[in-house]
Amino acid sequence: MKSIRRQIAEEVCKVFAAHGLDESYAKVSVSNRPDLCDYQCNGAMAAAKVLHKAPIAIAEEIVASLADCPLLEEAEAVKPGFINLTVAKDLLVSSLEKMDHEEQLGYEKTSAPKTVIMDYGGPNVAKPLHVGHLRAAIIGESLKRIWRFVGENVISDIHLGDWGLQMGLIVTELAGRQPDLVYFDEDYTGEYPKEAPFTISELEEIYPTASAKSKEDKDYYSRALAATKEMQDGRRGYQALLSHIMNVSVTDLKKNYDRLSVSFDLWKGEADAAEYIPGMVEQMKADGFAYVSEGALVVDVAEEGDTKEIPPCMILKSDGAALYDTTDLATLVWRERDYHPDSVIYVVDKRQEMHFVQVFRCAKKTGIVPQETELYFLGFGTMNGKDGKPFKTREGGVMRLSELISDINDKMYEKIIENQTMTEEEARQTAEIVGLAAIKYGDLSNQPSKDYVFDVDRFTSFEGNTGPYILYSIVRIGSILRKYHEAGGDETAYAIRTPENDSERDLMLQTVRFSEAIDGAYREYAPNRLCAYIYELCNAFNHFYHETRILAIEDEEKKGSYVRLLSLVRDVLLTSIDLLGFSAPEKM
Repeated sequence: MKSIRRQIAEEVCKVFAAHGLDESYAKVSVSNRPDLCDYQCNGAMAAAKVLHKAPIAIAEEIVASLADCPLLEEAEAVKPGFINLTVAKDLLVSSLEKMDHEEQLGYEKTSAPKTVIMDYGGPNVAKPLHVGHLRAAIIGESLKRIWRFVGENVISDIHLGDWGLQMGLIVTELAGRQPDLVYFDEDYTGEYPKEAPFTISELEEIYPTASAKSKEDKDYYSRALAATKEMQDGRRGYQALLSHIMNVSVTDLKKNYDRLSVSFDLWKGEADAAEYIPGMVEQMKADGFAYVSEGALVVDVAEEGDTKEIPPCMILKSDGAALYDTTDLATLVWRERDYHPDSVIYVVDKRQEMHFVQVFRCAKKTGIVPQETELYFLGFGTMNGKDGKPFKTREGGVMRLSELISDINDKMYEKIIENQTMTEEEARQTAEIVGLAAIKYGDLSNQPSKDYVFDVDRFTSFEGNTGPYILYSIVRIGSILRKYHEAGGDETAYAIRTPENDSERDLMLQTVRFSEAIDGAYREYAPNRLCAYIYELCNAFNHFYHETRILAIEDEEKKGSYVRLLSLVRDVLLTSIDLLGFSAPEKM
């Protein structure tokens, strides 16, 4: 079904057109003064320059033409030229009834779905996930779910870092510790062991040790570079070690992402693109795009009109080794070959913007992707501590993601167990559900591109704009429904009635804005739009709850109408939090 805003906008467009004005002036938006009206149109002020009339005079003419519009309770012209629009109560009720009976709560899926590859996550193998990986996972997962809800064909890819210097560092360190391993024998031609020569714990210790050594020992660093190049060139033993590293790391990564309710369709890495690099490089040379500069192979990507310097995109280093530019371009080669995507969306730290400007321009210039393919960079800001600096442990180190999750869960458990209404096991399970909501909502309620402060105390609060507050509202509605049903009530036997007071009307209005919230989050790549919506919806519900005798009222028809409305509100909230990537417990 069409959203209420869209229905009203179409009527306003007709009126503007009838007055000889372009429809662009008829934009209808949610009112920034909800105490005065539901929606507003400010087009009369812009149109005043065209008609050479006072904005208020134009607004009054538009309002007069809207006098008989059945969608509106009232249309009012306010100086200097605002048009205030109030939704008709009958439209609220009919829209709610449609939401309650139609699929996806009345949200219409796109009639022309696109194939979209969503690239998010991006952890390096052989390293534990830390808080720096949180935003990519949380934002990307939510966008994937929202875009699928809209109807797009989304393929999610984690894009593992498994092809750079870190792999050469691991090989070099392992060779120093266990030089007799068969992987280091260049003359060996047999099968390599199926079991890895290390555990995930050992692997996570090997890499930082090797990294530290490479910064102090130039010879060690040179050997790591050489090992990286040999691995990329296909040395059998090193390739076998890479397989072990991948198997051990991916198994552990899946466990950690599962705790975040984050999943991927593809577990591809940079190494998967390696086979496409030689052909891609030769084609760039043959077409005259790639040339040697200071020993490296590069492609110019600067364009006329650039306001800042855009360096050439480096394809191969002077020693012939690949780098991030290379593997990202080669990844686009196989994505185009296997999926022909209409759009590729990258959810990555905003500090990598220049890298993606270079890669996108190079991909379009060299024909790796068609000109019409959308390559979109969604750069997210930094998750900071209360001191305004990147979030750290108490000791000042980078916090592991598993540690952060456990800390949040423990804090939620302490709050939940205080109520003494659950067993310890129930409290632990509930704490995990609420803790995940605290983490995800705390992140997603912020605009993706902005830095934000991860305030554990605020995010775990049951009051204010937090995940626990959202879940508490859902649980409260569930409790009302459960009591009603236990008393033999059946809300489906009753219709949603015309609102009788402001709190009931506001709850209805917020509920029917679900489709608008989905559209906003989808169009703007902004899960925070959906967060803002459910926060307002929860506020409207709690206001209604505190002002209304819901189950105590004797009028069964009115009671059934209330419960029917609340059941729909709960469905909207449950659908919304699922799109944000978390769920609600039965009780708290």
